[in-house]
Amino acid sequence: MITHDILIVGGGLTGLRAAVGLCDKYNVGLISKVYPLRSHSIAAQGGINASLANNPEGRDDTWEKHTFDTVKGSDYRNHVQGSPENCL
Repeated sequence: MITHDILIVGGGLTGLRAAVGLCDKYNVGLISKVYPLRSHSIAAQGGINASLANNPEGRDDTWEKHTFDTVKGSDYRNHVQGSPENCL
């Protein structure tokens, strides 16, 4: 049986930072549902966005493309019906 002094659940930035901060004094274990580079902290598609069709370089930019990026960024597991409201 593997044992640790501390078990951290979550391989995002907060979990990894906690592990780094504690590993000098404790035997730390970390578990994650996904590979750490696929965590939401690293792979997040978030932020403030807007389709800028009024910009000459954004003539092909649409809210539909932003909706698709949001759905794709969640590995198609988010609330698809609510995504358009989040991208308008």
